[in-house]
Amino acid sequence: MEFKAIRGFSDILPPVTSRWRLLEERARQILEDYGFSEIRVPILEKAELFARGIGEETDIVEKEMYTFEDRSGDCFTMRPEATASVVRAYIEHKLYAADPMAKFYSIGPMFRHERPQKGRHRQFHQINAEVFGIANPIIDAEVMAIVMYYLSLVGAADCQLQINSVGCPRCRLPYQKDLRAFLSEHLPHLCADCRRRMEHNPLRVFDCKVQGCQEIIAKAPLMSDYLCQPCAEHFAALRLYLETLEIAYEVNPRMVRGLDYYTKTAFEVVAGGLGAQNAVAAGGRYDNLVAALGGPDIPGIGFAIGIERLLLISPGEPSPPGPLLFIAALGKGPQREAFRLSYKLNQAGVRTMIDYAGRSLKAQMRRADKFGARYVLIFGEDELSSGVVILRDMKEKRQEEIPLPSIFEEIVRRRGEGSP
Repeated sequence: MEFKAIRGFSDILPPVTSRWRLLEERARQILEDYGFSEIRVPILEKAELFARGIGEETDIVEKEMYTFEDRSGDCFTMRPEATASVVRAYIEHKLYAADPMAKFYSIGPMFRHERPQKGRHRQFHQINAEVFGIANPIIDAEVMAIVMYYLSLVGAADCQLQINSVGCPRCRLPYQKDLRAFLSEHLPHLCADCRRRMEHNPLRVFDCKVQGCQEIIAKAPLMSDYLCQPCAEHFAALRLYLETLEIAYEVNPRMVRGLDYYTKTAFEVVAGGLGAQNAVAAGGRYDNLVAALGGPDIPGIGFAIGIERLLLISPGEPSPPGPLLFIAALGKGPQREAFRLSYKLNQAGVRTMIDYAGRSLKAQMRRADKFGARYVLIFGEDELSSGVVILRDMKEKRQEEIPLPSIFEEIVRRRGEGSP
């Protein structure tokens, strides 16, 4: 029987892992420069956390969660997103007690039972950031600035920031009433999902990808026309702050995002070349979520960047760095000495490789060239007896003889001089 990865769950293999690690390292560097601290939350949570946090009428909760009962009959879910878990940890550990204002980031896998397609997997990975305790729209602009700066730094191409305000419960209720009335007039032409959404959560119709529904939704009333004064002022201030930073954006009045906890600010970064699933990053404000999950009344805002989609729009895969030194040893005695020297050099931070199979010199030189070694140390029994070995510079195409007792210091010195 041949075992293969489950559909929608992919292995991440070299050299992609090198590029993957670079994206993560850049994210950690930028977020920590902005005062974020890393938090790591479990993959499994109680299913109710996501039903209450994300919203029972969302596609994620209704269709996409990996939920199961354990042997004790408790119901658990593999996290479909990170925000609800971070909020749960923020409340459970009373992280607000020291200071309500807090910044956290996390990097890891999420799980949704969706139809696998380009940039969309059932196990996918996100860079997430959350900010608690700041109601000022200046932080909304800052998190968007962080996202756009990060995307530019990693070379993500053709990215556009889209923003909207989804209001608050005060102004959303009359809007939902009018939206539901509008949809009722077109009920026979709506798909089954939109008819169901219309009753329980009419804003979700904006997520529909059915062509007929999209044509109807294009004529629907807009949330922006219903914003209360505080929400309108918040959105105007956000735009002013983005313009202060000279960050280009587009107002997309039909963007609502797929999670019920958003209030006021919502945003996406869309990229060309990704097809229908073109959002590479997204986020928004969730001022009521902490209180809804049992915590104090503390506002929040966050974002997520999809690593798989980011890989599709950022520069190609870099080759992992090759060894500085390849030791081509001929014979048992030289091979034992190569083993000892390689161990010492690797401990000193010098990338070193040896041949374990006792191949010919020609075969070992080909292997050194394959891995991109800058230097090759060549010696056999005669060189071991004389104590003088050959060091070949593969880049400069020249070689020299060096006393074996000095080779460790010589290689470390060349590494220190910046040899690739």
